[in-house]
Amino acid sequence: MKKSLLLFLILFSILCHSQEKTAIKTFNKEEISINTLIKGSLYSPLKQNKKTNLVILIAGSGPTDRDGNQKGLINNASKYLSEELVKNDIVVFSYDKRIIAQMLSGTVNEVTLSFDDFVNDAKDVFTYFKNQKKYNKIIIAGHSEGSLIGILAANNNSDAFISLAGAGRTIDAVLVEQIEKQAPFLKEEVQKDLEILKSGKTFELKNQMLASLFRASVQPYMISWIKYNPQDEIKKLKIPVLLINGTKDLQVNITDAELLKKAKPDAELFIIDNMNHIFKEIMGDNTENMKSYTNPDLPVSPKLTNTITVFIKSL
Repeated sequence: MKKSLLLFLILFSILCHSQEKTAIKTFNKEEISINTLIKGSLYSPLKQNKKTNLVILIAGSGPTDRDGNQKGLINNASKYLSEELVKNDIVVFSYDKRIIAQMLSGTVNEVTLSFDDFVNDAKDVFTYFKNQKKYNKIIIAGHSEGSLIGILAANNNSDAFISLAGAGRTIDAVLVEQIEKQAPFLKEEVQKDLEILKSGKTFELKNQMLASLFRASVQPYMISWIKYNPQDEIKKLKIPVLLINGTKDLQVNITDAELLKKAKPDAELFIIDNMNHIFKEIMGDNTENMKSYTNPDLPVSPKLTNTITVFIKSL
């Protein structure tokens, strides 16, 4: 019996090894360093030609990595979107936000962080690939906060821009709306604090319930972010624009996408049924929606991949 079990385990091991060796490779994935702070993954089709297009994918708010993950929030949203797009012969570069490298090296200093740093990082990524003269067209795509970053980075240099669940209002308006829903008793205080930041000044925070939003070290970043109105900035783009949002997005309402469309009438607008903020298809309630933020196995919405692919192929 022991000999039979041992033989089975050996055969199983050989079979697994054989399956690994014969697995079909569908795309290439390589590490690319733009500079000491910006590193990411380049997803490329096995065969490329002069018509191959590149998407630069910009992550959302917080310490988000190239896969779309943060500590405690592993959902692989950007990773899965990149993998699906490359299967459609689109090259994708998804990169870690600079704060990831700073966290790893122990050099994070919130006080010195600026929204414009992330815009300049996106511009550096674009320039890196533009100088290669390898791709037919280069498209900038920004998710959530990355949408505004992408609008500013595109600056009519890229061939097109894609907004993925991007806000259509200044960040103070978005925050007030979120506070009103989650903690309405704090709304008035938050509004007053935001007005101070909008004037370009900092303040002494007395209510520690708001420390995550307004701690002293993060106020300079808020000041640098709050000055940009997505509607004003998207009007400046003279390139093809695609606006995408989902009906199950708990963070950015579809009205934000509609505001961007109003500001940029020639943009294409697609509202995807049952897609949430991190591109996952949610058929249930908000409980299921929230659980998806920590589900690394749930795939992205096929409609999202198809919508982006059709847009890019039409350029």
